[in-house]
Amino acid sequence: MMAKIEQEDKYQFAPKKFNMWVFVFTSFMFFAALTSGFIVYAGGHGTGMDMKLPAIFTYSTVVIVLSSISMFMASRAARQVQLGQQRLFLIITIALGVAFFALQTYAWLILLPGMGVYFSNPNASQSFVYVFIWMHLLHILAGVLLLANTLWGSYKERPQAKNLFGMQMSSIFWHFVDIIWIYLYVFLLLNQY
Repeated sequence: MMAKIEQEDKYQFAPKKFNMWVFVFTSFMFFAALTSGFIVYAGGHGTGMDMKLPAIFTYSTVVIVLSSISMFMASRAARQVQLGQQRLFLIITIALGVAFFALQTYAWLILLPGMGVYFSNPNASQSFVYVFIWMHLLHILAGVLLLANTLWGSYKERPQAKNLFGMQMSSIFWHFVDIIWIYLYVFLLLNQY
């Protein structure tokens, strides 16, 4: 009976996983369109961002890379049915996601009064920085909520197949969000001036 329930769950998981991959793909295309828009604008106006990225972006990049490592460790613990380790690494990943969010928010404070970079700026290349950050932070917020849901689910009595599925969905999304930030960070570094 339990094997039948787990088999039925697997059939229900496939469409959800497909939907996650569609969302990841469309989000990737969205960020590719944003960076393409930046390139077209900067090329057409002959101007880059005309600014140096604050060091806080480097720190937040380190934090998000660490969160990817802790997410990998949580997934590995889930596959080995080590729920205590899975929960610990999920909590660490959530904490690092919140730290990333806080560092990126602090970056706004550095950009605004410290560097005089505003969203409504004659140099729209600088405005793109805000769009990149805000859109990415929306994805981070969604990722932290998904991780929290997965953590909460690990405390409930449920079959291992559902636990692993929750971890897979969270891993796909979280690693995607990490990769997108690294892409945006390198893109911004290459277009500082």
